[in-house]
Amino acid sequence: MTSAPDIVTRFAPSPTGYLHIGGARTALFNWLFARANGGKFLLRIEDTDRARSTPEATAAIFDGLTWLGLDWDGEAVSQFARADRHAEVAHRMLASGKAYKCFATQDEIAAARETSRAEGRATLFQSPWREADPASHPDRPFVVRLKAPKEGEITIKDKVQGKVTWKNDTLDDLVLLRSDGSPTYMLAVVVDDHDMGVTHVIRGDDHLSNAARQTFIYLANGWKVPVFAHIPLIHGEDGKKLSKRHGALGVGEYRAMGYPPEAMRNYLARLGWSHGNDEYFTTAQAVEWFALSGIGKSPARFDFKKLQNLSGQHIRDAADAQLLADLHAFLAATDRPALTEAECGKLRIAMPVLKERAKILPDIIDNAHFIMIERPIPMDPEVAKMLDSVSRSILERLTPHLQNASWDADSLEVVIRDFAQEQSLKLGAVAQPLRVALTGRKTSPGVFDVMRLLGREETVARLVDATSR
Repeated sequence: MTSAPDIVTRFAPSPTGYLHIGGARTALFNWLFARANGGKFLLRIEDTDRARSTPEATAAIFDGLTWLGLDWDGEAVSQFARADRHAEVAHRMLASGKAYKCFATQDEIAAARETSRAEGRATLFQSPWREADPASHPDRPFVVRLKAPKEGEITIKDKVQGKVTWKNDTLDDLVLLRSDGSPTYMLAVVVDDHDMGVTHVIRGDDHLSNAARQTFIYLANGWKVPVFAHIPLIHGEDGKKLSKRHGALGVGEYRAMGYPPEAMRNYLARLGWSHGNDEYFTTAQAVEWFALSGIGKSPARFDFKKLQNLSGQHIRDAADAQLLADLHAFLAATDRPALTEAECGKLRIAMPVLKERAKILPDIIDNAHFIMIERPIPMDPEVAKMLDSVSRSILERLTPHLQNASWDADSLEVVIRDFAQEQSLKLGAVAQPLRVALTGRKTSPGVFDVMRLLGREETVARLVDATSR
């Protein structure tokens, strides 16, 4: 294995759409492996499909990776900008006999495959130009094909899949240059990975069959073959291929839903990789623990409930100042009004309470509703019904007990419990109308914390408002 400082990984997305959750996990695994080993994590934009690649999609990839905290080393590389270098390698292979010119037309290739199918043979195209004398070459367009070995086997010692072997006669002479002289994806990937010094190719297992054919290109050029690690794809909870209904959304959509980056890194790391039975961990721990041996062979299953639970844990454990910064970023990213200085002050004071029941960042803002509103407290008609004459009478009798109470959550709980007992009431018969009167809602943070944060004066004023409705 390469010494730690020499390890180089890469993430190479195609900018034809958003950065989806599977791509984000691939980027994370590459980033974690590089950071765990003191190596480099590089970014290459595979933008050779000019019809579908867009600057907006490239920007979305940069934005998604930045939000996730996956910083890359050096400048991002454009694959399209390196087309001349790819062609140079193909022509060198042509000159050395490792590749050949193929003049077969698409109609001829289709006819050859149809004949093979009719005769019950493999439909792998065998070019008649593979061993043709250059003197017989016609004056018409051609593609450049790799002269792949036809005998024996090729074996990939994959760090996730184990040893995988293909018979060489089942692999075709792949096209390196198209008839217009443009390089194919298969050639470009190998040349770029070699030139960028990539030592470990960590990617989805849908690329596993490409590894054998790409290895031929490495060997034909006398280049060292990188270590391969092909990760199983992500499935939905039902075991089927991940789709939008399962959660196959863009990273930006998870950001817009309010998941903190730290929580997303934790959850994505657990999709296919494990460290013992640890479910919840920090990014620093993931970097310390990450190894390719921890990646399983079975497809991971996306589970929104697990993501929400992990997100809630990260929010509870986050520093209050960090959560406030995350909230500012969330509001800006979703084009919502920024927090005022007064609102920030209230959130700073209340954050230890607000974050306890939050699963996503918007929950913090929602939980803070009671300290952001001003009297008279707005209430939906359904909520207002809960303040009937019986409830108002209870609150009216309770109010004097609060005038001289010690104003901390524990003391307030004692006062209200004692009051309920004196009145032969269950605690809920007091606490629920109290919550409605103070927050205008059926649910809120703990009512004793609500009272503490509002303060005596505001609490009593809201109760007076409620009992005089």
